[in-house]
Amino acid sequence: MEGITCRLLPYVVDDGPRNMAADEALLHSALDGTASLRFYGWSPATLSLGYFQPASVRNADPRLRALPFVRRPSGGDTLVHHHEMTYALTLPAGPPWQPRGTTWLGRMHGIIACGLRDLGISAVTLASRARPPFHEPLCFHHSTAGDVLVANAKIVGSAQRKRRGAVLQHGAILLARSPHAPTLPGIRELTGRDLGFEQLERAIVQTFVSETGWSLERCEWQERERALVEELAASKYGRDCWNRKR
Repeated sequence: MEGITCRLLPYVVDDGPRNMAADEALLHSALDGTASLRFYGWSPATLSLGYFQPASVRNADPRLRALPFVRRPSGGDTLVHHHEMTYALTLPAGPPWQPRGTTWLGRMHGIIACGLRDLGISAVTLASRARPPFHEPLCFHHSTAGDVLVANAKIVGSAQRKRRGAVLQHGAILLARSPHAPTLPGIRELTGRDLGFEQLERAIVQTFVSETGWSLERCEWQERERALVEELAASKYGRDCWNRKR
């Protein structure tokens, strides 16, 4: 994998429409051959729906219904983005970015699990099989093979969107329990550890480089990407015609 370079973009905290617009903008860049990795947070606390979910799932709990919400371009179940760190990885189509016979869902979860172990979270495991269905809309009440667990509780889940072979994969790392989703413990409750965003990003980046052999180059957003983020946030992710489309 020598000579492969992936951009590492700055950590940011933003609202739901801009976060999803930013991830889609990076997918556009991946179509042009640019790979990117970014970590980010959410403010205010926001609920995100999987692409195929009906907006009515928010009504299952008044705490969920009260949150601002956005529909993701990826699939999966409902997430409460509050005390967490989110990552997004966008990759161009085909080798060497996406070698045949491997899945980035499992690969990135392995990298995150290894980074957490390097930070002293020794109880991290990868789920060996799916849990039985749980009649809850929240993603972290469900697990599939390869999800990241601590003490048998899911603390990392991811989803993908592909476009002409390029892939967007984004996922949440649950750092602590949110009052908007009190049934879901985070790393703080499960281990007694408060992880900072910088130390967690640093540990995952170090593992990413060692596991892939790629170079991660710290870069700023391109001006055309910034413009696309603004356009998508205003015309798509900030509008009811997208967020309430199902």
